[in-house]
Amino acid sequence: MQTPRPSLNALRAFEATARLRSMTAAADELSVTHGAVSRHIRSLEELFGLPLLVRGPNSTDPTDEGARLAEGLASAFSTIQKSIEQLRPGPLTLSCSTSIMMYWLIPRISRFHEAHPGVDLQFNMNFGQIDVVRDKIAVAIRNTMIQAPPNVVVRELGVEWVGLVCSPEYLRSAGIKSVASLERARRLAPGTRPAAWQEWAAAAGHPALSLAPDESFDHFYLMIQAVLCGLGIAPVPRLLVMDDLRSGKLVAPFGFVPGPHKLMLWTAPHLQTRPDTRAITSWLLEEFRRSERADALALPATRPAAKSAGTGANKGANKGAARRAASGAGARSARSG
Repeated sequence: MQTPRPSLNALRAFEATARLRSMTAAADELSVTHGAVSRHIRSLEELFGLPLLVRGPNSTDPTDEGARLAEGLASAFSTIQKSIEQLRPGPLTLSCSTSIMMYWLIPRISRFHEAHPGVDLQFNMNFGQIDVVRDKIAVAIRNTMIQAPPNVVVRELGVEWVGLVCSPEYLRSAGIKSVASLERARRLAPGTRPAAWQEWAAAAGHPALSLAPDESFDHFYLMIQAVLCGLGIAPVPRLLVMDDLRSGKLVAPFGFVPGPHKLMLWTAPHLQTRPDTRAITSWLLEEFRRSERADALALPATRPAAKSAGTGANKGANKGAARRAASGAGARSARSG
């Protein structure tokens, strides 16, 4: 007697539940009701004659047999999705953090649209792990803190330069004249990088300096806003604050140094030959190189300031950098970068 074949919808409901450890989350992902997911999984358990899930009060975990089934299903659905996208590609989706989107990509993306008016570009706001097939992502900008998924094509965008920034008013009021004076400053940090202060200290040549943050913000863009409002001083990647440094809204009293992380570009392997994927990949690689050149021209002194550096000297250096960025070839590069 032939064994009945399980429903494809039931298999999808089970794979999503096993992966997300939640029927509710699986129902949201599949745009169905919790009851529908529960019925699908129960039908599979009846068909196979064994439990596939261990249902707990706070999570739903697969059994050993369920885990093996879920692993095979995930691979099969990924293969199906890749095959469909190769024949009927969807919109081009770029994934990056909200902070990179706000401070680096949005001021530049019009140039991509002008060069490639026929490309339908969409965005995925995310700075963590992704599945390029399941999440339908063609390219992603990520920090090397995040491990790349298997098989994605990885290219280096550049080293992440980091430095301490604050408002000119806070620099004066807090009396920040040397690295030692940071101990009495109000130190802000991004919640996504709890070791940001230690990383900056080590990169800047002060590995023995122990500075714990006084306040943490969930995202870089929130922390940058707090710094702009004069609430303290914070370690920030240079590419996120260049416009504010050029305008004089922020100062970098100790310059910028190459940090321990790099920015990388991930490309989905099954989409890398698409013309629109090649277009956005080439544009991002060139735009990051252009941006690095413009930043170096605008702020040529990208070394830690001397320990005895004073407030007035740092203000003058930042004003000088802003003036240099506002004139000559450096300004033209900055505006086009």
